[in-house]
Amino acid sequence: MTPSTPAPGPRRGLVGRLRDLMALVVREALKFGVVGAVAFVVDTGLFNLLLHVGESPVLEEKPLTAKVISVAVATLVAWLGNRYWTFRRRRRSAVPRELVLFAVVNVGGLALALVPLGVSRYVLGLESAVADNIAANVVGLALGTIFRFVMYRTYVFNEGVAHPHPGDGPADARTDGSQNDAEPASRH
Repeated sequence: MTPSTPAPGPRRGLVGRLRDLMALVVREALKFGVVGAVAFVVDTGLFNLLLHVGESPVLEEKPLTAKVISVAVATLVAWLGNRYWTFRRRRRSAVPRELVLFAVVNVGGLALALVPLGVSRYVLGLESAVADNIAANVVGLALGTIFRFVMYRTYVFNEGVAHPHPGDGPADARTDGSQNDAEPASRH
């Protein structure tokens, strides 16, 4: 055994586990950000296409409907990205249940995006493309993003994760919450 190799079998200390957890959260947050950026492009692109593009936009007088449609499409893109990349080791085996939970969380995120847009349009009377995008895609998006990340980690993508390794390899976790690092090294 070399000095840098840990002794087989001992439990990691609290500081080591906290460091591993922080590394995992940072990694997931970065991946979540990339998936979110792709979903953002889909959301804002479709929103503007429906509401502002062309001589007679499809939903010119219906900004909330345009936002609901753009968010629905972006939600599907985000679910696929988060399920198969960001939280791939945490995803549920019951796909329909996971998709329903994901959709419910996104309804909350949609509500957070609609509030600033509704206030901007119907309370403040701001009807420009710039005002719509600041309200829906800056203020609403920021609120929704924080809400979604917390809810995804806590409720949607949480099956089968106890204490994963800090590396990007297979998670060292069991669904019963026990830790593998307390077992003999021969089982690793």
